[in-house]
Amino acid sequence: MNTLSLWRGTAAPTAHAPLSGDVTCDVLIIGGGITGVTLADLLAERKAPNPPTVVLLEADEIGCGTTGNSTGNLYETVSSGMREIAAKWGAEVARHVANERRTAVNFVEERCRLLPDVGFRRCDLVEWADRANNEALQKEFEALAAAGCAVERASSVPAPLPPAEGEVIVLRNQAQFQPQAYVVAMARRAAEAGARIHEHSRVLEIDTKARRVKTDSGSVTAREIVMATHSPKGVHLVHTEMPVHREYALAFDWEPGAPPGPGTFWWKANEHLSIRTLQAGDRHYLVCAGQEHKVGIHNATAGLIALENLARKFFGDRPVTHRWSAQNYRGADALPYIGRNHSDCFIATGFSTDGLTWGTVAARLIAAELLGHKSAFADLVRPGRLSPLKGGKNILGENALVVTQLVKDYLTQRQNEKLSELKAGDSAIVDAEGETVAAWRSPAGELYAVSPVCTHVGCRVHWNSVETSWDCPCHGSRFRPDGTVIEGPALAPLKRKHAPALGDGS
Repeated sequence: MNTLSLWRGTAAPTAHAPLSGDVTCDVLIIGGGITGVTLADLLAERKAPNPPTVVLLEADEIGCGTTGNSTGNLYETVSSGMREIAAKWGAEVARHVANERRTAVNFVEERCRLLPDVGFRRCDLVEWADRANNEALQKEFEALAAAGCAVERASSVPAPLPPAEGEVIVLRNQAQFQPQAYVVAMARRAAEAGARIHEHSRVLEIDTKARRVKTDSGSVTAREIVMATHSPKGVHLVHTEMPVHREYALAFDWEPGAPPGPGTFWWKANEHLSIRTLQAGDRHYLVCAGQEHKVGIHNATAGLIALENLARKFFGDRPVTHRWSAQNYRGADALPYIGRNHSDCFIATGFSTDGLTWGTVAARLIAAELLGHKSAFADLVRPGRLSPLKGGKNILGENALVVTQLVKDYLTQRQNEKLSELKAGDSAIVDAEGETVAAWRSPAGELYAVSPVCTHVGCRVHWNSVETSWDCPCHGSRFRPDGTVIEGPALAPLKRKHAPALGDGS
């Protein structure tokens, strides 16, 4: 299945050369999403005194990770609700969060004035629910108002959106843009200002003590390392605190000017939907994102089908033009982790589904600290914090899940079929010649066999039938059928197995 997102499918291509040779710099940024690209731009634009030298390494192409697979929405609240932050941290911290995120949205707007064709627009964010969730929505209104947000009540939403069965809350002056076009243009701007941007430069080794990383075509030695990789590479304490989920999205053609019109629409019923429109050239689209699913455990095909059925229920039986998904990591105490961690490198993670705004916040915080101006908000989101009262339940739950998956997968009986019996498009974890392998046969008939053991901490991977990937349920590492790392904390690929030696008779 083609899973190219609407954003990547309608944005200009990128063209940054891979890293070649051994280089040195002041700041190495790993990751070319909104966090890394914004940070590169902020550092590169500093002209005097002593501007830092900057290198950015992207494993694939700029924006190809979560940024280019997001919903393109920017807002000062958070998707899980400002009431959660207020309940865990108090009203004052909720006000700080709203203000920091509001400032980040304003920053994006200012940058967009300098960039071509990034589709920025101001709009409202509208939330409504069914009867079962109306009480939570009322508490959310109170939390937003207490946090200083411009929130109002309404009584209805425009058709054909799912009808409101109670009050509707409207958060004024939020925003949307084309996230892929934005990071592509920002990377070009950073490169023109002197930053070295390298695509197709996957980091294979990180030596945090020597401040050196290696790719397959070179190395970088830096004074500071920033892991802007959504989840930090390697083994880090924050991995034990963050549940990992995937969220599926789709787009289909929409009539110009047809309702619901500009806006971010969140239907917070038992079946969640996030809805917005986009104009790309002379075509108009409606975008729908659905519920979250635990990585490596859910049935990806069933999740996508459920989203398509729900979208068709309200918006008609239209041909789907794009299908895609994105991964998110949720902080245990409702806040992200931004700043130096135990390795003395900078990390930025735990953004939940609010990464476009949090990523901008992170870049600004890290840039300020690198330039000697640490902000007070940075202490609130520092990675080293651990508050059992605020996040202990989630931390215990996530680690219990990891242990459960380890035990379950190593004790569960493998499938009995033989590699030679796998049909085109089929996948299985099978015993072959006394060895357990994760196998998939491509539609063209080629067999791919790899080790089923995730190279991060040793959990067993599970097949994702929508994205033809092996996904780890423990900390979210994902691998292509040939074992190559797609995303997540894993650095090393799954070990490739030679099919003929395993008894494949094809």
